[in-house]
Amino acid sequence: MSISRTRSWEPWMIALIVLAVLLVLATAIGLLVYFLIYDQKLFFYNASFRINNVQYQPSFDKQTSAEFRELSRSIEILIKQAFQATPLEKRLINARVVRLSPGNDGVLADVVLIFKFVATDNKEILWTNIYQTLLEKLKLSTWPLSIDISSYKLSEINEENGTNLLNSSGCGTRLDRSVERIYGGSIAGEGEWPWQASLQLNGIHRCGATLISNNWLVTAAHCFRGVRDVRSWTSSFGARLRPPRVRRNLRQIIIHEHYANNVMNHEFDIAVVQISSPVEFTTAVHRVCLPEASYIFPENTTCAVTGFGALKDDGPSVGELRQTEVKIISNEICNKREVYNGAISSGMLCAGYLEGGSDACQGDSGGPLVTSDSRGIWYLVGIVSWGDECAKPNKPGVYTRVTYYRDWIAYHTGI
Repeated sequence: MSISRTRSWEPWMIALIVLAVLLVLATAIGLLVYFLIYDQKLFFYNASFRINNVQYQPSFDKQTSAEFRELSRSIEILIKQAFQATPLEKRLINARVVRLSPGNDGVLADVVLIFKFVATDNKEILWTNIYQTLLEKLKLSTWPLSIDISSYKLSEINEENGTNLLNSSGCGTRLDRSVERIYGGSIAGEGEWPWQASLQLNGIHRCGATLISNNWLVTAAHCFRGVRDVRSWTSSFGARLRPPRVRRNLRQIIIHEHYANNVMNHEFDIAVVQISSPVEFTTAVHRVCLPEASYIFPENTTCAVTGFGALKDDGPSVGELRQTEVKIISNEICNKREVYNGAISSGMLCAGYLEGGSDACQGDSGGPLVTSDSRGIWYLVGIVSWGDECAKPNKPGVYTRVTYYRDWIAYHTGI
């Protein structure tokens, strides 16, 4: 009589097989996650269309004008709404108006759209989906913007051309990263604050400055106390002092004519500097926007201050650009007896925290205090000027108020 036997598996063999299966599954899932999340790239598109119910105004030529900002914001909201509740919503990184021009009794808008897709996605299908989704929204739009559908065009552009279009068409654009409120600040990445410049005396960092055009900087007048010879100075750009992204000599230094060259006087603490030759705008080197003279930055506005200065009072400068978050404090509060006891004039503003903890410091002088508007465009609010040591309670940083000197800047630079 034959007896059939069923082979039994040892527990360790079963465990080994299960482990092998899990490893295969984990590898497959890992590869899938990599291709879906990490193997992605930016895709740039140029959309253009005519707006019927808006008449062209000369102020649309100036991107910092209230008219340009208001219309651009409406256009960008319309475009972002087009992709809401669609598969493309989370793929849209940004929509930025780069040009408003006259067109047949209306306004022709040029917009750069940035999406993030898996690198291997079919480009034709992507273009079709974007084109059709935006078309449907534009067809339905009657207020506040009425769109001439026959004028609507969408074309893919490569990343270099898209980036160049963004960089050359406007001011105040930057890589989208956060600003942390940390004592001493956090290290800034390349391109996070592309308007930051370093002014170096005989090759050593002395002050910060802000790029406001391809050949003009604005900084603090006190940076040049004792040394005004342009031959002693150089400027560099980028998030590192060594090596810099770009270096330039200086052509001329213009210090405010009413600035008193003594350590106790902080009035009129502003200067503009012309560099020896224009810089090329890139994602790493780019100009900030200057606000109109009439613009008011409200109390408690969140700002960023950046610089290569010391991390503590009387400390050494650092070689990497650092950033920190501060808030605007009203002159009324800043002039209280326990704060600066009436020393803050209308040409100055305070920013920081009354409890201390975040501030500019030595070596940050002349550098930018900036804030962004609702479109994510960055404006120069102040210039690091003075303070009582660094990050002390009731002693926030004091800045030269840019709007107060806006006409002076325009007079000397044409900007």
